[in-house]
Amino acid sequence: MRDAVIVDAVRTPFGKRGGEFRDTHPQDLAAAPLSALEARLGFSPDTVEDVVYGCVTPVDEQGLNVARLAPMVAGWGDGVPGVQLNRMCGSGQQAVNVAAATVVAGQHDVLVAGGVEHMTRVPMGSDGSSVTDTYFEHFEELTTQGEGAERIAEAYDLTREAVDAYAVESQRRYGEAREAGHYDDQLVPVETTLDGEDVVVREDGHPRPGTDEETLGSLPLAFREEGEGVLHAGNSSGIVDGASALVVASEEAATAHGWEPKARVVETAVVGVDPVTMLTGPIPATEEVLARADMTVDDVDRFEVNEAFASVVLAWLAETGADHARTNVGGGAIAHGHPLGATGAALVTKLVHDLERTGERVGLCTMCIGFGQGIATIVERV
Repeated sequence: MRDAVIVDAVRTPFGKRGGEFRDTHPQDLAAAPLSALEARLGFSPDTVEDVVYGCVTPVDEQGLNVARLAPMVAGWGDGVPGVQLNRMCGSGQQAVNVAAATVVAGQHDVLVAGGVEHMTRVPMGSDGSSVTDTYFEHFEELTTQGEGAERIAEAYDLTREAVDAYAVESQRRYGEAREAGHYDDQLVPVETTLDGEDVVVREDGHPRPGTDEETLGSLPLAFREEGEGVLHAGNSSGIVDGASALVVASEEAATAHGWEPKARVVETAVVGVDPVTMLTGPIPATEEVLARADMTVDDVDRFEVNEAFASVVLAWLAETGADHARTNVGGGAIAHGHPLGATGAALVTKLVHDLERTGERVGLCTMCIGFGQGIATIVERV
């Protein structure tokens, strides 16, 4: 069986909602990491056999198959096909997993996998907001992700102080990592316009590294009445705009093109869980992917667990026994934000660069997903 390797991986800066990318079309944002990969690796666009892009809200400006349009907008001509997929918040990671699977199966040798989400111009939920009555023949209740995260906090006896402390730590870790240059190799500048002026966006717009618990303690709850919950904007993922992409190839193709891969994809997994609490998926997804790889949490050097809400990661830490010191080491979505369709690819991007920088060997990425799913990927530095 062939190995799928990650040759290079990049992401755009994540612009805060209504901020840096408010005048940028989602197709242009989606094309930016493709152009960056082409420049970094020096390949001809016809080398790429397919583009697989995640997008959670593929309507309006993100419709018409953004994965096909992105390479066209990037100047790659008409010969590079593309497919857009949607596994909700796990879409970008699913794109990486699909690309790896097609390489392992021998169907393709070089693909680009990633995702995009412009949450300013195409707001979350624009693609639908109801379920059929038949749903309630099988499930008693339809909850929001915020309510699911609150129920997780209740189940694990998480206080507001605990989730706020986690959020402060995420912001602190991000600030230290960014200051130390740990994001430099993966962040690519985006040339765009803002209010009619040409600008170059180089930095994430959402992080607030100086956040403290006193500040968070003053924020109003987002999903429940005061005194009845613990979650608010400061301990939940940021709503941002961004894109990410990776070159996934066979070892043979990488050698033929003179590329030095950063990592190989070891194993992947997806699971379904209770759609009411909804966001516990990373727990069984982690267990499943470790079992498939014949590993334990002690074999993993770095974890990326999407910080959709602080309670999700704290529950995952409690159940898996993973070390917080090895989890989201450079901060997470509470700091840099969660551009839905792009986040999974961005987290895998972060993992492979961190493994390369530190010399560590194994990384595991996992995400919670709306309506009760989980996804996981293990990568190994090569």
